Amino acid sequence: MTTQEYPKEMTEDERYLFDLNGYLIIRGVLTPKEIQEANKAIDNHAHEMVERSEGALRNAVEGTKFYGQGPGRKDLGRVLEWGEESSVFKSILAHPRLVPIFHGILGQGYRMDHLPMVLAQDKGSEGFQLHGGTIDCSSGEYNPYLAYTCQHGTIRSALLGCNVILEDHNPGDGGFCIVPGSHKSNFKMPKGMVDGEKYEEFIIQPATKAGDVILFSEGTVHGAKAWTSDRQRRTCLYRFSPGTNVYGRSYFGHEGGGWPNEMYEGLTEAQRAVLEPPYANRLDRPLIQDDGSVEISSRNARKKQHDQDVFGTKYF
Repeated sequence: MTTQEYPKEMTEDERYLFDLNGYLIIRGVLTPKEIQEANKAIDNHAHEMVERSEGALRNAVEGTKFYGQGPGRKDLGRVLEWGEESSVFKSILAHPRLVPIFHGILGQGYRMDHLPMVLAQDKGSEGFQLHGGTIDCSSGEYNPYLAYTCQHGTIRSALLGCNVILEDHNPGDGGFCIVPGSHKSNFKMPKGMVDGEKYEEFIIQPATKAGDVILFSEGTVHGAKAWTSDRQRRTCLYRFSPGTNVYGRSYFGHEGGGWPNEMYEGLTEAQRAVLEPPYANRLDRPLIQDDGSVEISSRNARKKQHDQDVFGTKYF
């Protein structure tokens, strides 16, 4: 499928399936060449992976099904800071196949909320106990910073996970799992379910191919099963939010100046727009258009001058 053939808005099928299940699988977003390039970049930085081996870093409870045979998950950050090696990872920020769906779930002006990272699991590696939920699956408390809503036909997720699959996940391999429909649940999970010890038939591990992308509301309860394949599991996880929502704080930068400078190298105008901090669209936010161009959403000049006169600053 060429760029010109991509849908310009979230389709009715996609809207229905996302509202029904709380997640959506977009097949074949990356080409075989892009998958190869991404994995080569990971290979070149594999020595930088950090294994979650200490007890305080473990994502599953020892002795449960999600724990596996004991090895910890390996995390690899800074994927947007590798110069030319980051090109495939940067493409996800404003990929023409994904932008219409991002707009349908997050609205125009969506932004990257967390620093993305590669998740790797070797055979026997632990997964991640179930977590998240519009209603927290463990505490039963409302999670406004993760919540899924649909009002008057408008879908919104306060935080959206974007799992870019870089190695095939066949049935039974393990890896990403989810409880479909849990974004609308009103109660916490029964005891034992978050560890995969109870009602496992409701915990689904979607089968995916390298190049697929799983979009899931963080309001949908999800996790990862222990990895059973001889092949190393590889995905790259991003989180995006509506323009006025925020969970992470890395956009402040180490000294309060924004994301790491290396992230901006070689970005398109649309990709750069996704790195904007949280603020309302009408305050000069760059918005990605259907053709991939960017336009600034703004108030009229007189109102902006009034703010300057009143506050002595460009924005209120």
